[in-house]
Amino acid sequence: MSRKALPYRTPGDEAVKAQQWSLVISDHAVDLPDALPDWDYQMNLHLRNEVHVDLDAVYAATGLTPEAKLSLVVVWTATGSALRGTAKRISLSGTGAQTVPLDIELPGAQLGGTLTLDTQLVLAGFRASDAIAAPRRGGSILWTRRRSLRLQGDAPQFPIAVVDFESTHLPAESAWHVQLSGDLNTATMGAVLLLVNQQKKSIVTAFQNAASPRPIDRVYLSAAYADIARSMIEHALADLDFELENDYPEESLGATLQNLLATFFPNVSVQNLRLRREQSPNLFATEVQAAVGIFEEA
Repeated sequence: MSRKALPYRTPGDEAVKAQQWSLVISDHAVDLPDALPDWDYQMNLHLRNEVHVDLDAVYAATGLTPEAKLSLVVVWTATGSALRGTAKRISLSGTGAQTVPLDIELPGAQLGGTLTLDTQLVLAGFRASDAIAAPRRGGSILWTRRRSLRLQGDAPQFPIAVVDFESTHLPAESAWHVQLSGDLNTATMGAVLLLVNQQKKSIVTAFQNAASPRPIDRVYLSAAYADIARSMIEHALADLDFELENDYPEESLGATLQNLLATFFPNVSVQNLRLRREQSPNLFATEVQAAVGIFEEA
């Protein structure tokens, strides 16, 4: 495993120790799993942890003194929403050992995809020091631990996240966006994410009612699913490494795309589909609409 070399001294694991993250459900804490298959965007995440910091050991290892401003920070990143934020920041001072409780709640509407929690001990402000290779710049990360959690939405077969598109790089007036990332061997649930614009209330309501949709919800969902299928099919065809004959891991993106093409374009080669899309992309998009049966169940 590679380790990033920093231009300053950092404390070892004996100086800073973190416990495992816990998920709090109805005031009952359980070990945080690697994935939450039943999660949806309406579910906030209440998480707890404890970090033991031996400040004397930190000072001895880094060359800092008790006058240095230190903070314990938790930074979260969600690949689904492309959002990132600081969940907790606690200032540390003095000497001796301290056990720092971390209790955070993350709004489900801002999450999705893979959630990453970075717990960091940082130098909070500039600190002049004569000690050799002592950290000086504010924001210098002295210690960090990362924990990832895969989140899955409740829309059929797709992770979903409802976000305000005005807070992202996406067009603010668009209704949804299909996000595809990772290579063909990546787990589908970590590679595909449907982002729904929370400003489009009708669409949000349709996905909330996906288990028992009203007639109007069926119309919106049919249009969305057709567009999702088109986006995924075009993603497969644009990747020249993708072939129907390739052996992709079970539940990987490559395997999902193979199943998608086999369902909607059975007995048609990838080369044929690529040629049709290249020669007439508009006609091909219409062919996808027909293949998926848009509005047939609306």
